[in-house]
Amino acid sequence: MNLQPRRIIVGISGASGVVYGIRVLEALRAAGVETHLVMSRAAEMTLAYETDLKARDVRALADHVHAQADIGAPCSSGSFPTDGMIVAPCSMKSLAEIANGVTSTLLTRSAEVVLKERRRLVLMVRETPLTNTHLRNMLSVSEMGGVIAPPVPAFYAKPETISDMIDHSVGRVLDLFDVDSDLVRRWKMDTAEAASRAE
Repeated sequence: MNLQPRRIIVGISGASGVVYGIRVLEALRAAGVETHLVMSRAAEMTLAYETDLKARDVRALADHVHAQADIGAPCSSGSFPTDGMIVAPCSMKSLAEIANGVTSTLLTRSAEVVLKERRRLVLMVRETPLTNTHLRNMLSVSEMGGVIAPPVPAFYAKPETISDMIDHSVGRVLDLFDVDSDLVRRWKMDTAEAASRAE
């Protein structure tokens, strides 16, 4: 029996959409998953632009916090067991470092470790339009086993608020780790359940 607790690294880069990382941390805490947060300096700047939260508020959502410059942190080593890593949001700079193995920070070093250990790496990339370089970097990460998961709203879920759209994207990412959440409205599940009850 595997008694090792579930453990996921959460990286928050400086791309727009810092709320995705915040929501990931909240959802993982609710699911009882241990989190290790690596938040870039650029992410702290984005946090100030996009929310009323302070960096300390985001750090308080994680079980463990590691400084971006701490290349000696546990998650920089493959001997540190994790279920994988979510980078939410993932900037094009972070994507490029991960795709090309040029890891100058703990965030990208941790992602590289997850790839080399054949664990699950999910990048919620945030950019549009995409250049050829962006697309090539995404393909490189995908070929190495990573998952490119842009936060794309699912309108079949009939979202009523921005929070609904954020939750759906975050819930779909958690699905990739088999983490249960109540964040996703499943395609035709309501219809199927209603039909089952009517029989």
